[in-house]
Amino acid sequence: MDDFADPRRGEGESVHPPERSGRTRSVREPVFAISLTSSKTLAYRSRADADRADDEHEGIPMAGGTIDGFQVHGQDIPWLLRHWAEHRPEHPALVWEPAEGTGRTWTYAELLRDTERLAAGLTGRGIGRGAKVLVHSENCPEMVLAWLACATVGAVAVTTNTRATPAEIAYFVERADCVAAVTQPHLAAPLAQSGAALEWVAVIDGTAPDPLPFADLYDDAATWTGRPIEPLLPFGIMFTSGTTSRPKAVVHTHANAIWASRSGPRSIDLGPDDRYLIHLPFFHVNAQSWSFFSVLGAGATAVLTPKWSTSRFWDVVTRHGITHMSLMPFCFGVLAAPNRPETALRVGVFGQVAPALDTMLGLRVYAAFGMTETVTHAITGKPTEHLPARSMGRPAPGYSCAVVDPETGRECAEGEVGELWLRGQRGVQLFLEYHGDPQATEAAFVGDWFRTGDMVLLGAGGNVFYRERDKDLLKVGGENVSAREVEDVIGAIPGVGSVAVVGKHHDFLSEVVVAFVIRKPDAPEEGTLEKRILAACRERLSDYKVPRAVYFVDAFPLGTLDKVLKKSLRELADARPAL
Repeated sequence: MDDFADPRRGEGESVHPPERSGRTRSVREPVFAISLTSSKTLAYRSRADADRADDEHEGIPMAGGTIDGFQVHGQDIPWLLRHWAEHRPEHPALVWEPAEGTGRTWTYAELLRDTERLAAGLTGRGIGRGAKVLVHSENCPEMVLAWLACATVGAVAVTTNTRATPAEIAYFVERADCVAAVTQPHLAAPLAQSGAALEWVAVIDGTAPDPLPFADLYDDAATWTGRPIEPLLPFGIMFTSGTTSRPKAVVHTHANAIWASRSGPRSIDLGPDDRYLIHLPFFHVNAQSWSFFSVLGAGATAVLTPKWSTSRFWDVVTRHGITHMSLMPFCFGVLAAPNRPETALRVGVFGQVAPALDTMLGLRVYAAFGMTETVTHAITGKPTEHLPARSMGRPAPGYSCAVVDPETGRECAEGEVGELWLRGQRGVQLFLEYHGDPQATEAAFVGDWFRTGDMVLLGAGGNVFYRERDKDLLKVGGENVSAREVEDVIGAIPGVGSVAVVGKHHDFLSEVVVAFVIRKPDAPEEGTLEKRILAACRERLSDYKVPRAVYFVDAFPLGTLDKVLKKSLRELADARPAL
């Protein structure tokens, strides 16, 4: 698998953690799993039962264990495009709705043709199986086509946040081993400032010979001869922030894409004549996997916009017959406005069951929980299931769920809060690995169980209720922010003795970054030090990671072993004036 680590177990290793005696279960061995069977009947399985069920499939090796090989046999992203180009050639696949100018529509036949034209061009410029291509762009059709073309030739598209600083771009390129890049004119300068060593850079809508105009990448589709289907071949990398200092490179495979295309439409009742509005950034998993792969799985239509637009929302929804969309809190205002027009919009995908939103927003809210590492919706809930309000739903087919005390490894009883662990096949339901970081990959799993870092409550009927995320992972307007990454930048500034970064509640963005700082005795006065802190953060961090406020204190609240009590700091921050 080129330079990607083989996810399968070494010779003689057990697929599951070893059994232990005694009444207290180890953190390496949750007592039970919650899963949804194919008949959608909730089943509680003991760990032993789960192990026996998996053992029945021994002999068909897949990432992270064994599964029925027919789940992904003979299927990858190019196969998916060819399938619909053959069966629905004239059906709209991708509609581009720009903020200005004329849009465009690609049928499935045209989408395949232009993808293969780009695949031929990429091959001619030395991009082949396993090569990493940085795709650093805001939403546009060229970004989608470049992403699909990389998958077609067996390369890996590395999609990155366009708010990244040059220093962050340099990190992305180095960590992912990128050899070339596709970007936009206004993003070409920070890419160049990053000093990244790339063989070539193609600029969308570019005209100068250097960098290369994106249009020059196209070649004759007839020269593309195809390649063997390899379901477990990596096709994409997305960076995600966790509790570690730097973002991790999450690897998705073609089998991950096939899984998302199969399970996604079923979770949100997306049919072949539906239209999904993609307004969230395409460098995130929601737009790529939850939305676009769901569309490809159903043979439906994706309507792509550059970004969210309150002023243009109803016009776009009405003209394009939008039926589905992903919901974020910033969408609620326009959806709940009086005198909204009659439209085809009927489904909003959100993080929890919210019957009140159905009435307020005038559509049906489908609960869906997932993250970059779970590829698509791992926990779901449909309105027709009448689940309790605020429930995240129940485990989606293909995923097992455990709620575990992170300190003791003890199974949490109904009504208790614990860490959410998810189980699926790595490279199919779960991501393959963190590229170039085997230690982080190993730390993310306990046996076959992925530790999400999210704290949840196990409720009646197998419902899962969200409680809080890891204290060191902030959520700013849909973007993950590692508190440690910000602390590392601030802690290196002369005059800073200690720093603790937390999230402060924000009505529109959910939370924003704030920093509590203890000054050294020889530090400059607070105003000067604050300016230096903010300047350093703006230089090295994306804008959404920069603290909105710096609070100087004499000491931090401490718990046992002198551990900083960040919950107390969050309460102190929330008591301060709103930002």
